[in-house]
Amino acid sequence: MSFRIEEKLFIKSENLISFKEYLINKPSKQIYHPRIIKSLYFDNLNLEMYQDSLEGLTPRKKIRIRSYPNENDKNLYLEIKTSSVEGRFKTREIIDKNKFEIFKKSGYFDNQYGLCFPNVSVLYKREYFQLDDMRISIDSELSYENNSSKIKYKDFNSIVEIKTSIKKNLDDLSESFPFQKIRFSKYCFAIENLA
Repeated sequence: MSFRIEEKLFIKSENLISFKEYLINKPSKQIYHPRIIKSLYFDNLNLEMYQDSLEGLTPRKKIRIRSYPNENDKNLYLEIKTSSVEGRFKTREIIDKNKFEIFKKSGYFDNQYGLCFPNVSVLYKREYFQLDDMRISIDSELSYENNSSKIKYKDFNSIVEIKTSIKKNLDDLSESFPFQKIRFSKYCFAIENLA
């Protein structure tokens, strides 16, 4: 397992073009074509993953099933993101549609959180860039949906994620990206705006 640093930046919709220009001038390179991502998040009935994320407790997890609706890749990926005192890491496995339906109907059992059920889904466009040893993704056109009530919420701002090695100097990272850094979770944002 390889730990990594993840920083998030909040970019208002009207500043997205200037942020992309900033990236081009660095210079960064686009490493994949933009694609639509859909993530279905799970939590237990007490929303403990949400609470732990809100409070910044470690260890904590996010459990989701991710797909790429408009791509040739029709796989479903079970992803578990773990935040610990050592850093963050993610596990990912391909599951078939049958398993996906079982998880949606009967829940997914996690050894830390117990039985977890589908809670909210998030749909967004992601663009991918590389700058030196940093991978940068820009998530825009975010749309959130409550799994049971089907209430939806759209967000026109963008979230930038910077992922790099755990060995990266944080001062260098701040110098490279002099923008407002935030603690942000799409899952938590969904819970708060779909209540």
